[in-house]
Amino acid sequence: MKLLIANIKELLQVRDKSIEILCGKDMGILPTIKNAYILIVNDRIVKYGPMSECHNIETDKTIDATGKLVLPTWCDSHSHIVYAGNREQEFVDRINGLSYEEIANRGGGILNSAKILGNTSENDLFEQSIKRVNQVIKMGTGALEIKSGYGLSLESELKMLRVIRKIKDSVPIKIKATFLGAHALPKKFKNDKKGYLQHIVSDMLPVVKEEGLADYIDAFCEKGYFSLEDTEQIMVAGKNYELIPKIHVNQFNAFGGVALAVKYGALSVDHLEELNDEDIEALKGSKTMPVALPSCSYFLSIPYTPARKIIDAGLPLALATDYNPGSTPSGNMNFVVSTACIKMKMTPEEAINAATINGAYAMGCSTDYGSISIGKKANIIITKEVPSYNYLPYAFGENHIDKVIINGIVM
Repeated sequence: MKLLIANIKELLQVRDKSIEILCGKDMGILPTIKNAYILIVNDRIVKYGPMSECHNIETDKTIDATGKLVLPTWCDSHSHIVYAGNREQEFVDRINGLSYEEIANRGGGILNSAKILGNTSENDLFEQSIKRVNQVIKMGTGALEIKSGYGLSLESELKMLRVIRKIKDSVPIKIKATFLGAHALPKKFKNDKKGYLQHIVSDMLPVVKEEGLADYIDAFCEKGYFSLEDTEQIMVAGKNYELIPKIHVNQFNAFGGVALAVKYGALSVDHLEELNDEDIEALKGSKTMPVALPSCSYFLSIPYTPARKIIDAGLPLALATDYNPGSTPSGNMNFVVSTACIKMKMTPEEAINAATINGAYAMGCSTDYGSISIGKKANIIITKEVPSYNYLPYAFGENHIDKVIINGIVM
């Protein structure tokens, strides 16, 4: 199948040499071609360039993109999209003045989701979750990381991971799975954190490895959840089972989690709403990607990740949704990009780079995703007619997407 997209107003994120990661000032550079075309054969990008060079190309189908932009699909490297039910009452509780911590302390939050999920069949959980995944594909997401963590027991964590695997087999986009058993302490282990950590290490991880259910391992390194010592135990155990760390850090407190994650070769450190100079220094020279989750800050009314501090220090930054029922019930990467520009003072170029190339790096799929490059997967967004790419984050309430192409097929 040969697909030609012609008369593109502007083709964004064009990289002749496939780049894995963008840092500092390079994040402000977004290569484009105006009045362009792109040729797709089966599921791969095989050619692109200005329309003046588009001669005698035989195709099975041609899409006229006059007045429209074309860019790679979003790479969402942090989501909890597999969950049961919702937590809308907690939304109202926060409006009435309760904090995230107060809600958690009275049995809400993660434990609430774990209770609902425990009473939900694997098939029902899949049906609820696949609807969300299909929705985010329509909103332009072409690669998605999904975490467990609402199980908090061997049976329920495996249920989540098996649902993630079933989703991976059911949708055309790239799916990466992360085991997040250390998300919170279940009621059964309320006064025995050591026992729960041992349960993760001795009982959960061997099965996760045996069934090949995860690519990464994660922990919620935060006061009231898992300490530096706890997180280190999880990272060491995960690496023994060939799982690379991707760690939740600095959502509410900064106390050394970033440096610890870097020490153990974490692929990413996610949240970073609180960040100090020591964290910045720890990230310099590392291969660990900082990941910001601006929708979470928006929904919880907590500080935003200091993007300018990170980028101006010469570091990279990725953007992701954190799609989950409690703190970010949205998988809309378009809103994430807009919010990063509006609230975190990222330029449109920086935000698009963070949501494509750097997002792909943060979920370990840079080889095939994140840019318009020959040989990469043909996962592409075609916008509606817009004035420029600056308009995408500017008009944050509009749906700018005309078509989403996944593996060369119009969805």
